[in-house]
Amino acid sequence: FVQQYYGPGKFVPSRVFTALALPDEAVVASWLEGLRGRPVRVTVPLRGGKRKLVRLASKNAHMHLSAATSITRGARHVVGLEKTDEALEVLQQALSLPALPWRIECYDISNTSGQQAVASMVVLERGQPRKSDYRKFKIREKDTPDDFAMMREVLTRRLAGRDDRKTFPRLPDLLLVDGGKGQLGVAQEVVAAMGLTDKLPIASLAKEEELVFRPGRRDGIRLPMDSAALLMLRRIRDESHRFAITFHRSLRGKKIRASALDSAPGIGPARKKALLRHFGSLGKLLEARPEELAQAPGLSSRLAEQLYLHLHA
Repeated sequence: FVQQYYGPGKFVPSRVFTALALPDEAVVASWLEGLRGRPVRVTVPLRGGKRKLVRLASKNAHMHLSAATSITRGARHVVGLEKTDEALEVLQQALSLPALPWRIECYDISNTSGQQAVASMVVLERGQPRKSDYRKFKIREKDTPDDFAMMREVLTRRLAGRDDRKTFPRLPDLLLVDGGKGQLGVAQEVVAAMGLTDKLPIASLAKEEELVFRPGRRDGIRLPMDSAALLMLRRIRDESHRFAITFHRSLRGKKIRASALDSAPGIGPARKKALLRHFGSLGKLLEARPEELAQAPGLSSRLAEQLYLHLHA
């Protein structure tokens, strides 16, 4: 949530209070400092006025969640009554689409200051997730924070592979990107470059006001907040964000663990290779106790203890 809330261009305060201790608090604080350009403290207040503020924020969050859950349940009930087609018709009319958007693909980017950047593609068919068609992308061309360039790369790779029916069964009836006019502009560029302007309808969904942007329209389209059509778009947008950030966290965790082994005292490239060969994977090596590490070739009991302490500091 912190990563989603504080993005480039957003005001970053000198102190951020959380209700619970973050497992990667140092990483979050470092990332926030990079955005702010000055030190940022991330803390859990235990008493006084700051603690009251956090409790108030938590109470407000519960109220908003309760309201959102109520709306979502209502939308599921509508879908359960086979009103999905009606929602698709509303989408077609509101967005001026050439056909019913039976298949919607949504794209989102996730990264930490450009590192371990990934993108997701999730799919709804007739309002229901089609998980077999979900796809994950590792960003290849950028390692600095540039969501526009990353989105350009992902959409280019997806549309360039449209003839690969095993990877991408078919083009969507609506391609949706997470973001506002800027992300929509990137999608327009890629679609035009691929010669698909008249064949592939595109749109973007902005988080803050839930406005839908379409090419050729200056202002965003505001669908009723409780409409099944908007809830369908929000559902696929939120699912694409969840899918992207889960993949990103997995890659980030692997890199953090790998770098911990690289910086371990007394562990050079040859010894690292021998350790990984002995335990079979980095995950199993991290689970090993000091006495198990000492059984690896070339590791004394003392070095095994040092390695264990380093990896689990």
